Amino acid sequence: MSTTGTTGTTGTTGPGTTTGTTATTVDVDRSDADYRAWLKEAVRKVQADANRSADTHLLKFPLPEAWGIDLYLKDESTHPTGSLKHRLARSLFLYALCNGWVRPGRPVIEASSGSTAVSEAYFAKLIGVPFIAVMPRTTSPEKCRLIEFHGGACHFVDDPMKMYEESAELAARTGGHYMDQFTYAERATDWRGNNNIAESMYQQLKLERFPEPAWIVATAGTGGTSATIARYVHYMQHDTRICVPDPENSCFFEGWTRNDPDASSDCGSRIEGIGRPRMEPSFVPGAIDRMMKVPDAASVAACRALETAIGRKAGGSTGTGLWSALKIVSEMVAEGRTGSVVTLLCDPGDRYLDKYYSDEWLAAQGLDIAPYAKTLDTLLTTGVWREPTA
Repeated sequence: MSTTGTTGTTGTTGPGTTTGTTATTVDVDRSDADYRAWLKEAVRKVQADANRSADTHLLKFPLPEAWGIDLYLKDESTHPTGSLKHRLARSLFLYALCNGWVRPGRPVIEASSGSTAVSEAYFAKLIGVPFIAVMPRTTSPEKCRLIEFHGGACHFVDDPMKMYEESAELAARTGGHYMDQFTYAERATDWRGNNNIAESMYQQLKLERFPEPAWIVATAGTGGTSATIARYVHYMQHDTRICVPDPENSCFFEGWTRNDPDASSDCGSRIEGIGRPRMEPSFVPGAIDRMMKVPDAASVAACRALETAIGRKAGGSTGTGLWSALKIVSEMVAEGRTGSVVTLLCDPGDRYLDKYYSDEWLAAQGLDIAPYAKTLDTLLTTGVWREPTA
């Protein structure tokens, strides 16, 4: 850094002020050639990762042909880190790098329930900076293993509401950067296009019989994905509606229905990756058309129904979205409407074998999925949605 000054013919009383007619120029140059070289290389590596990756698949969920309805799942589990959060982590890193927030040798810290941390650990390793995930102690062991596999460290908290505060304090203590996905998710992604998830969906649907979906169903963790999709739909003037399902122990539904930005929940979501105990800054309520409150048992039943239908295990957040998408499909059948519906396959089920695919875990949680499984079976065989009963 260099500082130069040019003094005129009259006196000065401080930097940039004068007592006469001639000003003094105060010039502070913080150019750092080594940092800029590091920054260029870091951005190149993150962009190259995207360039190496093909687009994710749009899978078809089998429905009776007579219904005239197509249901798709955007399979985000095929990203290098295995989840929808790979897109978010890439956007967050590019945003933070280009803002000058991430610096060589200093740690990146994130408050995360798992998948975002896995993906951010990957990008931190890619550009050569340390990574620390601040997460609830109940996070699945498999996600912790994946974070550590990518070179990250896990920092546990007992109270999920303390994640934010602990992350900020840890960043202050270490001189690192708190990525803060819950604030920056909705602004880090270019929602107008640039191969975001919404643009990708529409490109992949171009040759389908219903290229403009009636509904896109997107669950919310940060709220960034639903915001990106909704904004793109509005910007492109599509008629598609956006539905955001919310799991138990999350406040998004209550905050949205009551128009209450201070809505909160006193405990964390059992469906990892979605649902929050507070209204997050990245959740954009005004952009979406509909919300559903989905019981956790319904989410698990839908996960298992997906495996039966297409032979793929998926995480609980996929189940939450699929349950809501199938409910929308049932409404279209009842009304005699044709069209398409799109939801997300957020991450693979092998991360949750000890949870959503474990009958012992379900019993310990007091979750009975049988009534919800019956609802789905009845729908797929008869086209009729019958609400679960005990």
